[in-house]
Amino acid sequence: MFSSVDDLGLRLEAAKYVIDPVTLQVVYLAARMQKPIIVEGPPGCGKTALAHAIAAAGNTIIERLQCYEGINEEKAIGKFDSSLQKLFLDTQADHLQRDWDAIRGALHTLELFEQGPLLRSLLYKKPCVLLIDEVDKVDEGFEALLLEILSEWQISIPKLGTIKHTTIPFVILTSNEVRRLGDPLRRRSFYLRVEFPTVAREAEILQVRSTTTNAPLRRLIAGLAHALRGWQMEKPVSIAEILELAQALEILGLEDITPEMRNILLPLLAKTESDRKRLLLRDGFASLVHDAHRYAQEVVGDMAEKEPSGVTANR
Repeated sequence: MFSSVDDLGLRLEAAKYVIDPVTLQVVYLAARMQKPIIVEGPPGCGKTALAHAIAAAGNTIIERLQCYEGINEEKAIGKFDSSLQKLFLDTQADHLQRDWDAIRGALHTLELFEQGPLLRSLLYKKPCVLLIDEVDKVDEGFEALLLEILSEWQISIPKLGTIKHTTIPFVILTSNEVRRLGDPLRRRSFYLRVEFPTVAREAEILQVRSTTTNAPLRRLIAGLAHALRGWQMEKPVSIAEILELAQALEILGLEDITPEMRNILLPLLAKTESDRKRLLLRDGFASLVHDAHRYAQEVVGDMAEKEPSGVTANR
């Protein structure tokens, strides 16, 4: 899928994904060694975005299995299409001359099987990216179902047999740590721990993925995100929501964040009643904005320290 680490880096850069060197190496190795990657971390820190960026970098499609409590094999792998089977019997049974074994065999073919995302991911002519999202929400039984796919790149289906891969997908499994994933799944995968970005890294993400050209404002927005997450909110603000905040400020023509903007920004930042009440406390939002400015200034200071001697930051 990628010819080198540098090639992958350039492709991810073109896909507007900011990646650190360690993650870049792991993604490249996983692609070359055909290993799944478990990406674990808090909700909203960019785990799913990595899968979409890899798909864009590889110029391929993404096949997504959204996991949830109670998901079954039919949703993940697929099932026989009863309406197609009935149509086949209505139109083709006479040609089989009541050969029941032949009829039974004809009814249970891949052509009459409604494919789920796991099966589809193995049958593409060009490798796809298979995103198994929030795998920590399924039980141990469903997790065991994944082992054959991730080890042998095949799926065994009753009445259909074993379906082997046409191509091997690039697999990303995301986890919000609702439940600890089992060791058999971990043994078969590489592992990446993802946290919310630093202020400097989030400012870089805003530079790449937002249309905000005001660098001080980007740092201030990133500082606000860091301050919000430090408050241990019931629903921490995600990277995607911070990108939306940048877009909203641009639409409103605002180039600063002040305590007086509380009522405007509250619907964008507080998504539960308890978080809303916390930000409505006296001086609550004002202290948040103060911290945001402080974090933004710290980034400026760090940038100045990294400048070579004799070279100014305004070059």
